[in-house]
Order: sequence, then C-alpha cells, then structure tokens
Amino acid sequence: MSDSALDIFIPYWGDPAYMRLTVDSVLHQSDPRWFLTVVDDAYPDPTIEDYIKSLGDPRITYIKKQKNEGITANFRTSVTMARHKLVAVVGCDDILLPNYVETILEAHEQYPGADIIQPGVRVINDQGQTVKTLVDTVKQRVLRPRLSKPVLLSGESLATSLLHGDWLYWPSLAFKTTSIRAVDFRDDFAIIQDLALIMDMILQGRSLLVVPGESFAYRRHTESASSLLIRDGSRFEGERDYFTLAAGLARSRRWRRAEIAARLRITSRLHALSLLPYSVKSRNLKTLGTMIRHGLGT
Repeated sequence: MSDSALDIFIPYWGDPAYMRLTVDSVLHQSDPRWFLTVVDDAYPDPTIEDYIKSLGDPRITYIKKQKNEGITANFRTSVTMARHKLVAVVGCDDILLPNYVETILEAHEQYPGADIIQPGVRVINDQGQTVKTLVDTVKQRVLRPRLSKPVLLSGESLATSLLHGDWLYWPSLAFKTTSIRAVDFRDDFAIIQDLALIMDMILQGRSLLVVPGESFAYRRHTESASSLLIRDGSRFEGERDYFTLAAGLARSRRWRRAEIAARLRITSRLHALSLLPYSVKSRNLKTLGTMIRHGLGT
C-alpha cells in the first residue's frame, strides 16, 4: 500500500444531482493525490455511470453492483477495495471542500500514528447553505473538544466522550486502511454502525486525531433516513440496544467511566425528549411512548 495518496470511496444510492456535486468536489481538490471509486448500489438511474465515463479521469473508478445490497455492504466493499494506506468513505450527497485531501494527507504526515482523522466540518442543508441545527450546535460547541491545533485522543477518555455524545461526522473521517480493516461493521446496528465501528477500533487501542479548520461540508437533510427513523422511534430503540452492548464491552475492559457513559446515554436521551413535541403533534402514541421511555432511561 502507498501512503502518498488518499483513497476516496462514495457508496452511491440517492439523488444523481447531489452525487455529481460530490464527484465535482473531489475533482476540485487543491491536492491531486487522490483516487476516487464510486460504488453504485444498483441505483436505477444510468446518468451517473455516463457522467463518470464522460470525465475521462484515470483516477476515477466506477463500479455498479448487480443488485442492491444496502449501505453496510457498500461500506464493506469500499474498505475491502482500498489500495492506499488512507481511506475515506464519503456520503453521496456531501461536499469535500477544496482543502480536504490536503488536510488529511498533511495530518497523516505530521501524525503517522493516528488511525482515524477527523477534520473540521461545516454543516449544509438541502440547498447547500450553511446551517446551524440544534444537533450540530451540541456536537460542535458542547461535545467536541475545543482546540486550536491537532489533538490526538485514544483510550477510555475518548470512549467516554463519544458515549456521552457522538460528536464525530462519519462521512468526513479518514482511516488508516489496515486499522479499519481490523474491525467489521455490526449488521445489527445499521443506524448507529458508525459509532459502533469506531468504538470497536478504540477498544482495540486505535487513536483519533482531531484537526481544526473546516475542510468538509456535511449535508443535513430535512427528510433523511435517520430523521424518518427518529419520527417512528426505531432509531432510539436501536441506540438503546447498542448502548447496552457498549456498556458490556467497556466493563470487560474495566473502563468504568465509559461504562457509566454508555448506561447514562445522556445526549441520546435528551435528543428523544427534545422531539416529544413532534411526537405529540403526530398523534402517534407508539412513537410517543418510545420517546418517553428512551428519554427517561427506562
């Protein structure tokens, strides 16, 4: 494996217009040391394949699966196909700011021991405008460590922080390929698989480098898959199950503070409580009951 370039994978299933914007953002990187692979999960639209071919860039590979396998399988495909020492699995509607590749490669050169790199993130809406949602304000202003220079985190303190509230942005992360291949995605936790995988990496002794300065734009949709799952309460049922598992994993490592954080699941519970007005408005008693139970920790 070479460490002179970044492998960027885009698992694709979604709006072709957003997808073209994502690919365009890769093409406009200030640092040309990247390779892009689009893994099309059998999306029923031929325009993306035609668009990729029309670019004629040898750094770009397009793969179309014969049948839809789902996002977790597409993540696995991406990690398996990586050829370089660093890999990023980007959302098919997100935007890499022009300095993204440069930021990741410089961070790796300065901190070669870091297994995961979290760059600074800007949040945008459906129209590409910068927004400040309640969720992202909490992630960036309350939960995320405040820093003016890169900071390397690991061990129980990192696990405890993320279990109190996940302040990472999965699509923006870059990984050492060998490190992410040492774990697997948990099929039983599709909606929270990003935190589950990163926690498994931390439990293996892996480290996370947090880099200041924005280099990635994360698109927060009004009607995302996660928001729809929130509305019917299923997301919180999945989160509760995962935090129970995480508490057991932390206990097995004798990480008492991390175990307590997983059992408290504070921000997850507060999130459920903050959505109670919407549940009341929807008049869905089942969802309302799920939100209340999760929020109260029962």
